[in-house]
Amino acid sequence: MKHPAYFPRVYLIRHGQTEWSLSGQHTGTTDIPLTAHGVEEAAHLQTRLAGITFAHVLTSPRLRARRTCELAGLGASARIEEELREWEYGEYEGLTSAQIQARQPGWNAYVDGFPGGETPDAVLARASRLAQRLRSLEGNVAVFSHGHFLRILTVAWIGFPITAVPRFSLATTSVGILGHEHNRADRPVISLWNETKAAIPKA
Repeated sequence: MKHPAYFPRVYLIRHGQTEWSLSGQHTGTTDIPLTAHGVEEAAHLQTRLAGITFAHVLTSPRLRARRTCELAGLGASARIEEELREWEYGEYEGLTSAQIQARQPGWNAYVDGFPGGETPDAVLARASRLAQRLRSLEGNVAVFSHGHFLRILTVAWIGFPITAVPRFSLATTSVGILGHEHNRADRPVISLWNETKAAIPKA
């Protein structure tokens, strides 16, 4: 049984602003850079995360996440984690929700998924596998990823269904923390959510 002192604190960090995050276009496999504002947001993470020592730094393979990690000052210790990639949107890549609704009225991503992409069950399974691996780590863990996937990872962590994801808003370069209440393995919690401005607490 894992000793409570070693339960990880998982810091969820969404990448900085891109042109498509600004326009609301679904960005899965498309590798687009940060905007100038996104670069500023990401660089400010150095100040916000100052004083926190990370035992592990993991990043999605996508450019926008890797660049955010670098600008946050953690690139040298980062390793690519394929499972942190964004939900794969298939035929709906690059489309806004309004454009998808025009094609498929009543569409719900968390029920219907994306034609040619990942199903809700598949992406939740990926997030659940990763959550299990993260729980086995020790110390602070920084993960740099994407708006949809970080929210899916969060519901996997706390045992909520994927249909709960729309209840969790997540801004660019926001920081959240996943942990355990009272150091109990059976009490996974969200300790911080969608913090976009302030310095992040160490504990």
